[in-house]
Amino acid sequence: MKTKTIEETKQPKRVLFKSEDIKVIFNENSANENFLQSYFIEGESSFNLLFLLSQNINLKASDCGTQFEFKKNQYILHYSSAENRAELWTENQEVLKYIQIQINYQYVFDLIDPHSTLESAEILENMKNNNFIFLHKQTPPNMTVEMHMILKEILGYSKKGVMQKLFIEAKIIKLLILIFEQFNEKDIQEDLSKTPETIKKFLDENYHKNLKIEEISKIIGINQNKLRREFKEHYQTTIVDYVSELRMLKAKKMIVNNRIMIKEIAIECGYEYVQNFTRAFKKKFGVSPEKLRLG
Repeated sequence: MKTKTIEETKQPKRVLFKSEDIKVIFNENSANENFLQSYFIEGESSFNLLFLLSQNINLKASDCGTQFEFKKNQYILHYSSAENRAELWTENQEVLKYIQIQINYQYVFDLIDPHSTLESAEILENMKNNNFIFLHKQTPPNMTVEMHMILKEILGYSKKGVMQKLFIEAKIIKLLILIFEQFNEKDIQEDLSKTPETIKKFLDENYHKNLKIEEISKIIGINQNKLRREFKEHYQTTIVDYVSELRMLKAKKMIVNNRIMIKEIAIECGYEYVQNFTRAFKKKFGVSPEKLRLG
């Protein structure tokens, strides 16, 4: 491995946000070198979210001497009781890109309030024991589509002051929720072996969202072709047709409520444009939403 000191390597880090409890750092190091190196500091009594946004990033943690290699779009949630320094580097890559979000322990403690419920206490304990580092047989978890969207919003936010503080805190809370949900569902997903029932459960809960097949594939962790094939073989219908059916049934129930505008119903059922909703509704029921409402 080519040796290169931290001082010799340019550190194009940007502190996107910093408060008493939270720090958000974005690093994007690009050069003509074959070897790129960076580092990040974990503060004392802090939780650190690290999102790896470029390929084959190596990480060596000074507190335990452990070395990991991450693929693009993986992440970890790590608790550090003392200040630690970790090295990051890539070989034969043009970019070393990641986002680090550091959160003080007391902030998370107050947020979760482990004394309130047993579930809260278990979540905090899992966080402190670093149980949110690996998912599915020692594999670091992959970022979901929603996580990508949140990070993109954080990177693009330009306001400062109290508005930025509220915005960043809200996004970090959402990220933590997504992480907890991902790990809570891992045992269920493993038990089901990602069967068609798992796909159906996801569609039943998310049919109102504007998700494409490739996004569903990444979230569930099943190849697109396998996703389509297994669902159709089990339920004798395509994913697109099943989602459309769920949307139409929900829309029909909502149409009878005259207080809800047709446009609002369209949005609630996952349609960005009311024209597309009206066309799909008429094709399904042979009558437009307006005519059905009028009786």
